[in-house]
Amino acid sequence: MLALRPSTIFMSAALATAVLADLGSSASAQVLNPAAESNALIQRNDLQTLQNRVQRQQFQQQQQQYRAQDRVIVQQPPPVVPQVRPSCQTQIIGNTAVSTCR
Repeated sequence: MLALRPSTIFMSAALATAVLADLGSSASAQVLNPAAESNALIQRNDLQTLQNRVQRQQFQQQQQQYRAQDRVIVQQPPPVVPQVRPSCQTQIIGNTAVSTCR
């Protein structure tokens, strides 16, 4: 039989312990992982839902502001229309029309 040195036995035992510890932790991580992923997915979905809700509210508020601005009736001053004054005036004296032009 082979004679094993104590350092080889110790190294083998340490390696076996490390492998078993790794397997144990990965097994437990695999068991806990779906729940953690599910919770993270639910949180991401909730966050996305809240963000969509906030964006929709902001959009609706902006549309309400635009509609309110459109409803405001701005009183325009009446336009200034130059009036043409006739330079000739017609007067009726008896049966005759007399024009006086300046």
